Amino acid sequence: MAVTLADVAARAGVSSATVSRVLSGNYPVAGATRSRVLRAVDELEYVVNGPASSLAAASSDLLGILVNDIADPFFGIIAGAVQGELEGRTDGPGPRKLAVVCNTGGSPERELTYLTLLQRQRAAAIVLTGGAVEDPQHSAALTTRLRRLAAGGTRIVLCGRPPLDEPAAATGTGARQPGPPPSGPELSGPPPSGPVSSAKPRPAAGDRGPLSAAHDGTRGGVLTVAFDNYGGARELTEHLLALGHRHIGYVAGPAERTTTRHRLEGHRAALAAHGGVTADRAEQLTVHGGGYDRSCGYQGARELLRRAPGTTAVLAANDTVALGVCAALREMGLRVPQDVSVAGFDDLPFSVDTSPALTTVRLPLQEAGARAGQLALGTLAPPPSGIVTVGHELRLRASTAPPRTGG
Repeated sequence: MAVTLADVAARAGVSSATVSRVLSGNYPVAGATRSRVLRAVDELEYVVNGPASSLAAASSDLLGILVNDIADPFFGIIAGAVQGELEGRTDGPGPRKLAVVCNTGGSPERELTYLTLLQRQRAAAIVLTGGAVEDPQHSAALTTRLRRLAAGGTRIVLCGRPPLDEPAAATGTGARQPGPPPSGPELSGPPPSGPVSSAKPRPAAGDRGPLSAAHDGTRGGVLTVAFDNYGGARELTEHLLALGHRHIGYVAGPAERTTTRHRLEGHRAALAAHGGVTADRAEQLTVHGGGYDRSCGYQGARELLRRAPGTTAVLAANDTVALGVCAALREMGLRVPQDVSVAGFDDLPFSVDTSPALTTVRLPLQEAGARAGQLALGTLAPPPSGIVTVGHELRLRASTAPPRTGG
């Protein structure tokens, strides 16, 4: 049940008229009273209606797209594909919708703030992209907010992050065991082309039809387009092991992100299955960057080579980080791949034009964004599990080669 003005008044111990005065800001209210009212608003997560206050919930033509960094091609491609689904509905029934891209800068607080603002505007749908922050308090607040939005009729789609009910990593007992993310039907459509494909056969697309929160009661109406980060990282590490590398470094993304954890788990699962690399050695050969940009790759590679000068291959958190890794190696007088092999992740558009061309794992970002847009618009019926799993594809290029002396 939605929180009302009367609920806020009761919590703050004031009248509903006082709450209205505080929220409107047009009348003088004592500082202590104002603080109590605002604290009650935060505690109850009361949402002040925006321009559509007289309308039913989720009745606007607004679709919100939350991204970590709009300048990152990863997010730009997904956001563009989601918006493309809106523009492609000129012949469909009903009014066209307006896409609003919200750049969180990777801030958990800003993510929650944007969700509140979109709820005030009665957004018809919201797509959240990229990995989630693994903080218990933030996860609980995010889950509560998203399920409240879904219960009010807003279509919620997570694209590139795990389902809400996936256990987060922990440091003590009860920690999530390494393994692939929850699975669902794979992304349908024509498989991407490339030299090596790890994608499983794709089922046909589901029947198109209206989408509602009641479609998936097990996940509170929140749908997921999940990436196989675990499987992609495992296959990439297996490729380097098959080339003969044994001293494989990893420049990972921020430690608190689900994307980082899934890719690192896949990498270490491949090492464990092969044998010969202890957990302590794998940890020594892992450097966590503060982000997913070029500078983090540059600094991470220098730290990695300081720890382990005999490193013969480096896996990067993504393709942009791999650019920084290559720059650091060149500065240290090391050649790619003759001295050190380098591999990225995502297969961003520039990866094929680097010198040498970058070995990487392709995620079909355009297709995933389009599918998320279809789910958000209700033009595609979701699978019963509420999860669509996006496959991956290994792209072998010139940046990886066998080590010079057996790795």
